[in-house]
Amino acid sequence: MPGLTYDAGVGAAVVDSGADGPPEPSAAELHLLVTRVVRARVGNHPAAEDLVQETVARVLAASDRIDGGIEAYAVTTARNVIATMWRDEARFQRYQPRMVDLDEPDAPDMGVLAGEDQVAVRRALESLSVQERSLLLAHEVDGTSLATLAAREGTTAGALGAQLRRLRARMRAEYLIVASHREPPTERCRPVLVAVALRDQRRWREAGVDDHLAGCDFCADVAGPLLESSQQDSGRVAIDVAKDHDVVEARVAVRRLAADLGFDRSDVTLVATVVSEIARNIVKFAERGRMTFEPARSRPGIRIVARDRGPGIEDVELAMRDGYTTYGGLGLGLPGARRIMDEFDIESVPGRGTTITMTRYRKDTR
Repeated sequence: MPGLTYDAGVGAAVVDSGADGPPEPSAAELHLLVTRVVRARVGNHPAAEDLVQETVARVLAASDRIDGGIEAYAVTTARNVIATMWRDEARFQRYQPRMVDLDEPDAPDMGVLAGEDQVAVRRALESLSVQERSLLLAHEVDGTSLATLAAREGTTAGALGAQLRRLRARMRAEYLIVASHREPPTERCRPVLVAVALRDQRRWREAGVDDHLAGCDFCADVAGPLLESSQQDSGRVAIDVAKDHDVVEARVAVRRLAADLGFDRSDVTLVATVVSEIARNIVKFAERGRMTFEPARSRPGIRIVARDRGPGIEDVELAMRDGYTTYGGLGLGLPGARRIMDEFDIESVPGRGTTITMTRYRKDTR
């Protein structure tokens, strides 16, 4: 049977497959093979390199027990390691509505917190109809498959899966509302929170999430946990802007995203400068607003949206003239921001606020 040895002639670990067979791949070749398999299945997932290392370690540890075909064994092991990760993530998503860290040790006040948590979960469930609760519990608690439930409900597994996804989003939103010990101030709050929980960009836009969060302190606070997970999934970054340190945070965030999207250093600096100017305008004139950064939709680039509920701009045409400024900012102003960006649009209603939408594309795509 093969075993792992060190070949001084090639300076690498090799797996000896025996006298009758060709040598198995070296440790370096094995690492490349596993990397290709993992990247093909998980792409640029943050855990990709950890999955590769875990797979290689398992294969090398078992090399003396593998009777030939170590490459096939490595591919199978990689698939199993990846499947385990997906199961763990699915388990986390399933129990995420409860907002409980399952690995965290019990604290002295855990009993009180657990009681409050149970009340919040119960009330979130009660917000669903009897039929919806029955369906959700059958799948999430009893483990009934989508195919079985779909046959029972007279629908397809895909349609039922979409329905369950909406139910989970409603429950997450309701859980956070109950846990906040406050009532939503407007009728729009619940639909907005559900749209955030769904992590669906189309529903996000239809519900006017960004505009609502810019002016609703309740939803901006309650949606925190939902926004964090949503941004991780979509590559979208949202920054609440109210103080000077928020301007710095927005600048850092947009620099990071622009660099990740392939912008060169000079363009990263230009985009960050524009964001700093707009963010300072929000702090100075509107007191509170929200900036979002996301990949452009049509071609490689970055899209920036700044919304506030400030006093608005009385004369947009005047504000867009070169040299116009009302305070000592960076000297860039709205006209300078428009020159730097490839697309620039501003909408402002006196007494209601301002929305600025900007896009800059990478140089190689202009």
